[in-house]
Amino acid sequence: MSFCDDIKIVRQRSLMSQETFAQTLGVSFTTVNRWETGKSKPSYKTMKLINEFCKKNGIDFDITKELMEDE
Repeated sequence: MSFCDDIKIVRQRSLMSQETFAQTLGVSFTTVNRWETGKSKPSYKTMKLINEFCKKNGIDFDITKELMEDE
């Protein structure tokens, strides 16, 4: 499964729209849309926010692989 699919699954498991998920993370709707379509990836800082969001909401999501690819 690709990272864009993973992001979409995290959002859907949270029962959030792209807009609400974006607001929660402090990014724009367009940014979340680009992540989910594979046009871009979150910055390192935003990936950490996504990881914290998942931990806080009990969503199983291992972002380690993505963080290692960006180094």
